[in-house]
Amino acid sequence: MLASNIWAQDNPTPKSPTAKKDKQAAKRERINNLLKQEEEGEIIFSKQNAFGIKLNTDGYGLSYEIGRFKSARVANIFQLEINEKKHKKEKRTSLLNGFNFNSVIYGKLNNFYQVKLSAGQQRIIGGKGNKNGVAVMAVYTGGVSIGLQKPYFVDVTDGANQRYRKTYPEIIDSSYKETGGSGFTVGWDKVQPKYGLTAKGALRFDYGRFNETVSAIEVGLNAEFYFSKVAQMAYNPEKNFFFNAYISLLLGRRKS
Repeated sequence: MLASNIWAQDNPTPKSPTAKKDKQAAKRERINNLLKQEEEGEIIFSKQNAFGIKLNTDGYGLSYEIGRFKSARVANIFQLEINEKKHKKEKRTSLLNGFNFNSVIYGKLNNFYQVKLSAGQQRIIGGKGNKNGVAVMAVYTGGVSIGLQKPYFVDVTDGANQRYRKTYPEIIDSSYKETGGSGFTVGWDKVQPKYGLTAKGALRFDYGRFNETVSAIEVGLNAEFYFSKVAQMAYNPEKNFFFNAYISLLLGRRKS
């Protein structure tokens, strides 16, 4: 009897493979359903989140989007964007001071950053024809924009080689010699807020493999109006209204 018990412990009865097969079958069914949904161009999820990297004709930025689906083809979306806006006449020039390399943007008055909060809709106008197709969506949003106008400081030296931090246009036609921009951290104590409104319209091309994945390229137009004028470059007009085109890469997930 002792020998029999030891033998039984060395050779346990193998577990039934039924549970493993059921799990594999469920996974295959889920993938097949996703492929079918994608071919039909339908989205049956209730929410989505997406991060974006954005390149504007006058700058660059990042975005975060939350979406809530009203139907299979329409979603309400809420977006947060952070951008830096560049002037078309900005030109960065390299400087060599001894063995140190630095750079400066001649005539730049201010850096201009934006924080935008928008709400709108995403609407499917063309579903995917097959599992390798692309869904086309119309996107339109509107909201508020808070601009931050930060002075652009430049490190300079005078005839006695004394170092200072100055701004344009004071440096122009002076005896100061530029040695480079003072950097991102300088000037935040002198920021001026600018308040405005923003709106955009775009087409979004979603090429994700499954409908639960957001992998899209968005191309569109932005318009922004600020209630006080923004100064970016010396001897150039200040502006209230900005209009630009952009392209953005969006990556995210949809959930039921």
